Order: sequence, then C-alpha cells, then structure tokens
Amino acid sequence: MGIGGGEMEVDSVFIGAGCNRVVNNVSWGACDLVSFGAQNAVAIFCPKTAQIVTTLPGHKAYVNCTHWLPASKFAFKARHLESHYLLSGDADGTIILWELSLFDKKWKNALEVPEKHKKGVTCLSAIMISRMEFMFVSSSSDGVVNVWELILPSSSGGECQLTCVDSILVGKKPMVALSLAELPGSDRHLALAMGGLDNKIHIYSSERSVKFSPACELKGHTDWVRSLDFSLPVYTNGETSVFLVSSAQDKGIRIWKMALQASLADNRKEEISLASYIKGPIFSAGSSSYQISLESLLIGHEDWVYSVAWQPPKISTIAGDESHQPLSILSASMDKTMMVWQPEKTTGIWMNMVTVGELSHCALGFYGGQWCPTGRSILAHGYGGSFHLWKNVGIDFDDWKPQKVPSGHFSAVSDISWARQGNYILSVSHDQTSRVFSTWFDDSSGKEAWHEIARPQVHGHDINCVTLIRGKGNHRFVSGAEEKVSRVFEAPLSFLKTLNYATRSQNSSSADELPTTVQILGANMSALGLSQKPIYVQASGESKERSNNEGIDSLETIPEAVPVALTEPPIEEQLAWHTLWPESHKLYGHGNELFSICSDHDGKLVASSCKAQSANVAEIWLWQVGSWKAVGRLHSHTLTVTQLEFSHDNRFLLSVSRDRHFSVFAIKQTGMDEISHELVVKQEAHKRIIWACSWNPFSNEFATGSRDKTVKIWGLENGSSVKLFSTLPTFKSSVTALSWLGIERQRNHGLLAVGMESGLIELWSIVHSKNEDGLSVISSDLAVRLNPYLCHASAVGRLRWKTPEKSNDEEDSVQLASCGADHCVRIFQVRF
Repeated sequence: MGIGGGEMEVDSVFIGAGCNRVVNNVSWGACDLVSFGAQNAVAIFCPKTAQIVTTLPGHKAYVNCTHWLPASKFAFKARHLESHYLLSGDADGTIILWELSLFDKKWKNALEVPEKHKKGVTCLSAIMISRMEFMFVSSSSDGVVNVWELILPSSSGGECQLTCVDSILVGKKPMVALSLAELPGSDRHLALAMGGLDNKIHIYSSERSVKFSPACELKGHTDWVRSLDFSLPVYTNGETSVFLVSSAQDKGIRIWKMALQASLADNRKEEISLASYIKGPIFSAGSSSYQISLESLLIGHEDWVYSVAWQPPKISTIAGDESHQPLSILSASMDKTMMVWQPEKTTGIWMNMVTVGELSHCALGFYGGQWCPTGRSILAHGYGGSFHLWKNVGIDFDDWKPQKVPSGHFSAVSDISWARQGNYILSVSHDQTSRVFSTWFDDSSGKEAWHEIARPQVHGHDINCVTLIRGKGNHRFVSGAEEKVSRVFEAPLSFLKTLNYATRSQNSSSADELPTTVQILGANMSALGLSQKPIYVQASGESKERSNNEGIDSLETIPEAVPVALTEPPIEEQLAWHTLWPESHKLYGHGNELFSICSDHDGKLVASSCKAQSANVAEIWLWQVGSWKAVGRLHSHTLTVTQLEFSHDNRFLLSVSRDRHFSVFAIKQTGMDEISHELVVKQEAHKRIIWACSWNPFSNEFATGSRDKTVKIWGLENGSSVKLFSTLPTFKSSVTALSWLGIERQRNHGLLAVGMESGLIELWSIVHSKNEDGLSVISSDLAVRLNPYLCHASAVGRLRWKTPEKSNDEEDSVQLASCGADHCVRIFQVRF
C-alpha cells in the first residue's frame, strides 16, 4: 500500500560492493556475467555496464568461492541453454546452487547441496558433460573432496537432480585447487587434478559416475599449489592431448601434457617400458593409457601465483560442439600483475606475451584472474576488494586498455550521508576508507549510472561514522573512527570539477559547485602520519619537482598524488591515490573511539559521541562548524550513545544509547559563538539496546528502534514532555536502522524505513490524525516489505532518505540509501 492509498513500487538503482579477499571467489560465466562473494552475499555484475545487477541472499557465513555452470570455458556448449546455474560455497561448508532464467533474468535458489562440508569450502570446479549434465567437485579445509553429478531439468521450472558420486579423503593437508577434464579416447573417462598444501598435484581418474581412483602424483612445485586448470583436448600431429596448467606459491607456473597412448595390447608389460617412464608417469583409464610429461616451466612472476586459466575456445572456430583450444594461459599473481602466456610461433617456447597490472603503491596484488567468454577481456580481483578489467581493443595487434568496473567497500559499511543537493552519497567502512558515489551522465548512451567517483579518506583505522555538513559553502564532512579524534575534510578543486562534470545533466548551478576561493587542488598521504596533506593549485608543479629531487633518506617516499578533474568514471588506480581530500581539522576531546556523529540542518553544529562504559565518557560533544570549537558537553547517558539526530527545525537533539534510554536536549544559539543546551527529557524506552532513531521532518515526533525487535513512535509535547504514540508490531529481527521521510504534499503522512539485523528492509506508512476528542493519534501500516533479493544479506547499518534542498510538490518518487555489514551500499527508487 502506498501513500494516499496507491500501490508502492521499490526498485534497486545501485549496488556498490567490494569483493571478498579470498582466492577462487570470482567466476566469469558463459552468460557473460561475473559472480563474486561480498561477505554473506553472492553478488552478480555485468561487465558491459560496469554495474552490480543483484545480490543473492542465503548464505549465513562468508562466501569463499563461486563457480558458474557453465563457466566461460564452456560458452561454446551453452548457446541453447534457457537457464544458467551458479554454485557458491561459504566458510561454514554450505554449497548453494542458484538458477538464472535467461528469459526473464529472474534468480532462484535451486537447491542446497545436502551433505555439507564440516569446514569452509575452499574451491569449486565443474565440467559440462552435455546440455543436461554437469560434474562438479568441491574441496574443503576438512580434508575431503566431494564429487557430484548434476542433472538439469528437461523443462523450465523442473527440479535439478544431484547425486554424490564420490567422497575422497585427502588427509591433514587439505586441497585448495581442483580441475576436472574429460580424457580423450573412446570411453570418455574423467580426470580430476587436485593440488594443495603438500606441494604435489594428485591425478585421479574415473569412468563416468563411478568412483575416482588415484592415478599418479606430479612433483615439481616447491610450495603450496594454488591453482589448476585442464585445457580442452588439443590435436597436434595426429596426437590427442589434454594440457594441465598449475601455479604455486613458489612463483612458478608448470604446463603438463597428458598424451593419449596407443591402446593397450596384451603385451602390456613390454609397452610400458623404462624409456617411457623417463618422460613422466603413465596411468591407465579403462582401455586407454596416458603419458604425462612436463611441457614447460614458466618463470616471470615475482610473487605467489594465485591463479592460472586456459583461454576459452574462440566461437568462430567451432563446428558443432567440437572446440579448438587456444594455446593461451592467463596468470594472476600477488606481484600486482596478470600475464598472458603463449608459445612462440617459430620455436614453440612459451613466452609472456602480455603483462597488465596495478601500479598504485597501496595495492597488495591479485587473488585471481578470469577470461571473458570471447577471450577479448581479462579480469583480476585484488587485495583491496577491487576489480581490474582490461579489454583487447586492438584489431591487428594486441592493445589492452583498462575498463570501468563496479567498486565498493570490502568490509562492513558503517555509515552513509547524502550531499545537501542529493547528487552524491558518502559512505564509510571498517575497510578504513570513505567513498563518494555519484550519478554519472554517459554521453554515448544518454543515461545516468552510479559510479564511485572519489575516495576522500584512506585511513589507518576502521571508520564508524560520518556526516556531510549541510550548510552553504564548500562540501565538507566529519568522520569518526576507531580513534579518539574526529577529522574534518574539505572538498578540493579537482573533486568539485569532477562532480560538476559528472552531474552536468542535472543543471546544477556551477556557481555553487565551483567556489573561486578553493585553492587546494587535492591531497597527498603522508608517509608516517594519518593526515592527508593539501596540494595547492599553484604549488602542484613545484611539489612534484621537489619530491623528485629529495634524497633517498627522505621519509616521504610515497609517490606524489596527481589530482585532476575527471571526465569519465575513475578506475581503481585513480581512486586509490588521486582523489583524496585534504584534512582541515582534528577535533580532540572524546575519551574513547568515536561511535556516532551528526550535523544540524543548517550546517552550523556537529554532535559526536564515543564508545563508553561510564557516564562521564558517554557525554555528547557539540562542535561549531567553521571555528571547530567545542561549544557544549551534554551529559545524560551512562553507556555508548549509538545514534544522534537533530530535529528538522534544529531546536532539539535526540540521542539513543546502549543504556536503553533516549534523551532529548533543547539546543539554542545564544550568541555568535555560544550555545545553550538543556536536557528536556530522558526516558527508558526499550528492553534492550536502542540502535536507531529518526525525527519526523514536519513535527516533533520521533521513532526509536531496538534490539528488542520493536519500533516505538514518540511525540514531544510542549517542548518538555514525551508521550508514546504507537508501537509497531514486533519485527522478526533486531531493528538496527530507521529513517523517517515526510511527504511534502500530505504533511500528515510519513514513510518510515526500518532496517533489521537480518538485512531485510520494510517501509511503514505513518499517518498523523486527530481522534474524536481532538487529540493527536498516529496510525501505522506496512506499506511494502522489500524483496530479500533487493535487501542486504546481513545487518543493515544505516538508512537515509534523500532530501534535496528544493522539494518538488509533484515528485512521486524518492530515493532511499542503505548500507550494511554485507559490504554493500544500496540505493532504491521508491515510487508512490
């Protein structure tokens, strides 16, 4: 039910999220979508639009690995499929199979693999046997490798059939890399390669759907084997072979050749002679035998090589379902590079043909690399939860260029704040960064899409709270982290120009966006401190020159940032280093780590609180914007104040706390630099911690939400007492976030967004009316319960309605932003 009785629709506009920092987490499917784990959620992004299209809720633990059925390797077999499937495994040992219908782009949870691993899933690998049949393997820290056969339904809407073919015990040193292949030969046996912590590659063979038996071991790597990938059959000189590529923490890559020998005759002993064993081990599967030899050793990476993968077959070279395996391998390493290896045309020696990588100093390297189905693009995911995509745009020669990718936080997102004009949103996270997401008008498509356009703060502490100052003047924000100091940041000229360019379709007044007084172009990180130092407009050239002339003894060894106005959405290298904001002030006073912060609606005051276990530490500090003097210390609570919010007329400050009480303070400006404050009311409101509060934008009512699963609506009467108006029906989970929207054209209507620990979000219609006796009453109805596929996969951290300065009376839709422990920042469009 919508406002005024109409239906209400909620759509997802944007999802920003970083990738879990684990190997085997990312998979590029034959459907040309990329899957990855973002905390407990499985996120799906479209490389063409550089947007995350959805997240899949269902896992109760951190998602370790995902794998498409079919993956990009089997795109040549996937042309007639109506549905594609996705496997995801988590740190609890649970594996879920998801189904994507290509017809309506709808997702569903197809099944949960029945016999779960006892510990976290470390790797998933699969092979497409036929249109209807897949085999997949899963490895776990519990020392078990399970082999499964999956039969797809013959018609849409049918059930998948899953049977466990084998369970292989590998002992105390678990396997972390797996690959399956069909062995060449008439009887079509399967080979399974496993690698792990014992530095060996274990080859198992099997007839279809029959238990696997050990075939041989391949030795050569001197450290943990991290990745394995079988090629499709390769036909050379009348010989049929399958290649296996392996990579390890010894920085080396090895290519092994499995050649089909002539079928075994009765004189078996004579055939397998000593001479053939010198080449390498031989194993038999049914009536065929296979000779394994080391084809090549590739040295080039300077750090652990976390992934290797064969290029998918080119679609043009396919006749029927037969495929031609390109001799091309992609490797990704912790040395921050990805390399493409191919044999030289004349000598056949494998060489590094392409190297791409990240040059920023703060990256710690790549956890994995993926090919797209056509082999024209390659994707890496890095230590900072970031993606790095390169596309070969050359026609007659290779020319790899970086492409736009989705980005976001790689740890819980703790707070968000809208800019005063609503044209961007700022988020902060326990990944120690703050990020700006904005709409970006694309000239080629004529559409707007959200992208990360700046990373103002790169900090040494987990950031807990933030507020953008709402008043006129330059864009400023105050953030509080796991330290006792609040920090004030001011937008530099490079950001103002970028924002002006990004939002040019919104006709924002350029006079307001580009104040002539801004002399700071950007900011640099200091090598030993946490402060971000300004780079001045005139001095940007000088500072560069100076930094090059400083001796090796200089402590400032971090390279100079080069802040520039951006004309297209930035990629990771630019974001990580060239979009910092300078820090203008530090606010000292709190006795513990900062926990919550807010500013008033005129941009004149900021209130902050810190973690506390006693009344004197739980005080709320008031700071004057501009001079940044402490102008008040408010005493009321005995434990941590969890959220603060000013009423919309700025007369009252509401605080809620772990001590189960709320407090309302009257705030008055008495002089230029003086504030008077008075505790109006303090009341015990809930049975458990109060996590959230929000004011009605049009009157003195407010809502509180608690761990006791209730939301209560209170009214401030005569500015001196509080009355409980209404208690919403008990929710199924703790209430962790609230935000109250006033509807301009119907001032007695409101919409209260409620976020829960389960990740779900509900919108409640709040109607203010008078009863027969002329007394105010409030009624509440559930307006819409958001689809779980739109919501967070774990606790909602904060909800914020977009409230631009100029309100349009005809507006029939509004945006709601949310952030959560699933690393996601989400923006919803709510239509009344």
